[in-house]
Amino acid sequence: MTANRDREDIVIQKYIQGCIRNERDSQKALYQHFYSFAMGICLRYANDRLDAAGILNDGFFKAFKNINKYEPTKAFLPWLGRIITNTAIDYYRANLKFADHVDILDHENIAQVSSVYDKLAYHDLLALVQRLSAGYRTVFNLFAIDGYTHEEIAEMLGISVGTSKSNLFKARQKLQEMLKATESKTYQVRNSGVDRNLLEVRLNTNMQ
Repeated sequence: MTANRDREDIVIQKYIQGCIRNERDSQKALYQHFYSFAMGICLRYANDRLDAAGILNDGFFKAFKNINKYEPTKAFLPWLGRIITNTAIDYYRANLKFADHVDILDHENIAQVSSVYDKLAYHDLLALVQRLSAGYRTVFNLFAIDGYTHEEIAEMLGISVGTSKSNLFKARQKLQEMLKATESKTYQVRNSGVDRNLLEVRLNTNMQ
């Protein structure tokens, strides 16, 4: 396993060096190698696959443009992931409407670890998250999945910490509502071979 990883790292570094020289073949190879990883991020932030494709292409364009800033001594995947995530944020920032989202600075006891998605299969979680509004979806992704703090999110999106917490709180509520509806439908077809374990969730009773 280690030997295979080492060989993969050598190949990736070869692609990177080719991208620094602006070689199209290397750019294509790097794009194809990390397509699934990058698209996975884009789909979480996008309304649909078409929007995700636009974010993906913009993200890789920025990555190729700034590839000379990548430090070879550090892992490439997190570096690329940050660029793709930042591109997704830029893509939606102009459309985010926080005016009607009140701060909830008094909700300091909101659980820091969400249990809404603990037992969801990834594709099920993705389908639900994509149904959230852009504002809720962006904050939920940044906090619950990508691990940013509310302070970091506030700075990234140009909003207050309270607004970030409000959007996370409301996103979780929306996900719970959608999940309950999904579980109800799943119950009706439980004898058709659907694995209900993929849709089970521990609802957080602290989120009132």
